[in-house]
Amino acid sequence: MGTTQLESVPEPKYWHLKTVLSEALDHDFAVGEILPNERELAARFGVARATLRQALEQLELEGRLQRRRGVGTTVAPPRVGVAVGSARHSWPGESADGWEAVDAAEALPTAAVLKLLAAGSGSAASAASASAASGSASAVFAADQPVHTVRRTRVTEGQVVAAELLYVPAASVPGLSAIDAPAGPARARAVLRELQRLALDGQDRSVELGSARADDAKELDRLPGAPVLLVTTRYFTAGGTAAVSVATYRADTCRLTFGDEGVEITETRAAS
Repeated sequence: MGTTQLESVPEPKYWHLKTVLSEALDHDFAVGEILPNERELAARFGVARATLRQALEQLELEGRLQRRRGVGTTVAPPRVGVAVGSARHSWPGESADGWEAVDAAEALPTAAVLKLLAAGSGSAASAASASAASGSASAVFAADQPVHTVRRTRVTEGQVVAAELLYVPAASVPGLSAIDAPAGPARARAVLRELQRLALDGQDRSVELGSARADDAKELDRLPGAPVLLVTTRYFTAGGTAAVSVATYRADTCRLTFGDEGVEITETRAAS
């Protein structure tokens, strides 16, 4: 990795630096290798540390670098493909969906959770409403109605790539007994089993880029604020929304695919 002065470059300095660093990653570094510290890199390329940080953040977003607690900035391996949907609608936990139950808790919903459960959802909601056209209204969620929060993690190739919070209103699982499985993974699986007793009328899914919350960052071995992909899935019965899942995927290591066609929605790179 040679020294390059960027004073005369017309494009943003950090963008050009990102290109230079990317080429260096291809030729001078191996996967998992730790980069020199910011002070050394800034001096080597003749740029301010703020410019260097912008370039490193962009490379992290593109999946070229990983920032790890207690280690530093390392060269990332190629992204792994993670299927997040199929042509067949199914409840979470059905078949082998790749998720591992962690725990479940019941509490009154926060305003954010209420908003999430009450949000409309386009075509899937329309499909669900077809069987409710006789006059039954969509579910109305109240702040005094408990909600089960199921936590799950997804492991691919030995690496935790996603953390999920599944919100299930108590009204969706009326047969759930607190005695059979009071806590932990067993409780989470009990909530999922009761949810699967319902007739699933449809689901929809949306994806957006976000920043890791503190809890998610710890689960995914990332720094708070690191780029993540947020996949929100709503599950519908004839009465309306039965559950909502918010899955947080590592943006630096995942390439999400949808359905049997395997439609890629993020860029990846070939292994060097």
